[in-house]
Formats: sequence, structure tokens, C-alpha cells
Amino acid sequence: MTHIFDEALREKIASRLSDFERKAHEGSGLKRAAVAIAIAPHDEGASFLLTRRAPRLNAHAGQWALPGGRLDAGETATEAAIRELKEEISLSVGKEAVLGALDDYPTRSGYVITPVVVWAKNTGAMKPNPGEVESIHRFHLSELERPDSPVFLTIPESERPVIRLLLGESHVHAPTAAMLYQFREVALGGRATRVAHLEQPVWAWK
Repeated sequence: MTHIFDEALREKIASRLSDFERKAHEGSGLKRAAVAIAIAPHDEGASFLLTRRAPRLNAHAGQWALPGGRLDAGETATEAAIRELKEEISLSVGKEAVLGALDDYPTRSGYVITPVVVWAKNTGAMKPNPGEVESIHRFHLSELERPDSPVFLTIPESERPVIRLLLGESHVHAPTAAMLYQFREVALGGRATRVAHLEQPVWAWK
């Protein structure tokens, strides 16, 4: 399905996120983080943004990631997502660009991540911060609706299914895959699907 980057799409996503009863995770001792699922124009259609993390980073170097990071003291998830978009990829948006949020996703490494959906209309000044991001990539929203994706794997270390989301010639795992899958289900499909139970691969547990 082709998604056009227009006001109708913006209103549909915002409406479905508003109708969705998101679940917050209140686990004690977990660090709070936020990521931005930024919806942007691309080739007469609508896309979402992913980054390749800089190869010199101490954690998860070179991996696919949504722009985001840990909340600063006194900061909300929305504020953190907006700040991280600016810091990581020089994408400036205001709070009016925020369409809603999805379920918190607790990670094996001790974080709780809040995905914040953002309408990114003006991307002309966008560029990667070389200290954090190697490159920025746009994927058409239709990539999230491929019939061969997602793939659910079993591993001996967990009873929970590991999610793998296929994108282009590559793939991503949870937490990124879980959050993008929920965005597909809720914002594009209107289906109240939960993803906190979806597992990460063992190498991402640290």
C-alpha cells in the first residue's frame, strides 16, 4: 500500500494514536529513554527515519536505531524525543508535531523506552551528528506492511518470541523492531497490538 505524505495521513495516525490506550511501564530501577518514530516525506510518499549508529560508540555500534536516548533530569519522553532528533540528526520539530506515543518497551539492558511519533515535514537541514550517527535512512511506510515481515524466532534462552522486522535488504530486531511493528499495527492498521512481550536477541541483552 502506498502512503501519501499529506494531511489525511497525519490525521489518521494522530486519531489512531489518540484512540489507542497506551501502556506505561512502571518498573522500578529502570532507566528511562525515548525514541522518535519520525514520519517524513520521501519520493512522493511517506517514510520513517532510521539511523545507523556511529561505529565508534561503546554500545550497539553500527546498528540500526530510531533517533533517541536517555531522558535528562526532569525531562518528559516527548521532550527527550524532540531533543534527540535535534542532537542526532539536526531535525528540528516543535511539540505541535507530536502525534502521540506507543507502549513503553522494557529492554533486557535495563531501560524503559517510550516511542514518540512525530510528523517531520521539513527535513531539508537534516544531517547526522558524526559523534552518534553514521548515516540517516528513509524507508517507505509500505516496508512495514510487507507480507514476509515480521518474522518471529524461537531461542533456547527465552520462552518469548524474538521479533525480526525485514526492511529493504536488511533487518532489525527489538526494541526497534517491536516499536516499529506496533506503529504499523496501531497507527497504520488500527489494531490494538501489544509488543512488550516480544524478545530481543541474546546479543542485545547487555
